Amino acid sequence: MDLTKHAFFEGKIIPFAEAKISIATHGFLYGTTVFSGMRAYWNEEKKRLFVFRPFDHFHRLLNSARMMSMDIPYDEEGLIQLTLDVLRMDDWKENVYIRPTIYKADMGIGVRLHNLKDEFAMFVTAFGKYVSNDADAHLTFSSWRRIDDNAIPARGKISGAYANSALIKTDANRAGFDEAIVLDNNGHVSEGSAMNIFMVRDGVLVTPPATDNILEGITRRCVIDLARTELGIEVVERSIDRTEVFVAEELFMTGTAAQIVAATKVDHRSIGNGKMGTITSKLRILFDDIAHARVPKYRDWNVEV
Repeated sequence: MDLTKHAFFEGKIIPFAEAKISIATHGFLYGTTVFSGMRAYWNEEKKRLFVFRPFDHFHRLLNSARMMSMDIPYDEEGLIQLTLDVLRMDDWKENVYIRPTIYKADMGIGVRLHNLKDEFAMFVTAFGKYVSNDADAHLTFSSWRRIDDNAIPARGKISGAYANSALIKTDANRAGFDEAIVLDNNGHVSEGSAMNIFMVRDGVLVTPPATDNILEGITRRCVIDLARTELGIEVVERSIDRTEVFVAEELFMTGTAAQIVAATKVDHRSIGNGKMGTITSKLRILFDDIAHARVPKYRDWNVEV
């Protein structure tokens, strides 16, 4: 993995190799850390790097921080500027993934959120596909349930909560599947291990609501906007039953790392005709063009480095 040469760490940009925390750090010991994942895309024609919707990502990060009683001396615009500074230091000319993190930085034993110091760090890595089989993914329903808002808030990107995602993903991969679909405690479809989910039924695009323990995804929001505005498709946010997935015409998952992953089978049952659907294909092409700053209409979704 091609990692950044520099990182932002506890107030300044330093060589990546020097950005270290102690094994006694609270965030490491107890998962008291929140993060975001952002992409920046290289536009070969313009010879420029563009960060995709950073304000939205940092707004969600700061909301996650509030849930975990964290406070840092930066707002969204300040964090965007730090991101641009870090990216410019290493002069990236390829697609990259950016990982900003807020964490409880005190050292020692004791589970709590209060009376602890909060710090911010960020690094960058070159990044390709998150799901290698992203045009023909085979999914399974996980035996694990999605974390509940009254246990660990799923709408926050809280590091400790991703133990749930790790259990889900590893079981699915070891069983021979590319990804998993996770149900909430009411038995409704929630999301994948770390991706939102959409299905097409009778020509309508359907996705679980934020109240079904999903992450309020940035890519999810983009897809909803693009389906309505550019494709003229009706989009409905409602609960989805398990068996509805088997009779869907199309199925796909979305996420910053994953982008748009087309699913063609679930538990060995073909979705639709067993190939990527027309709506999914159109959204994948459109999203990729917009993310790479090739569509002037959506230029405000990209921040040039």
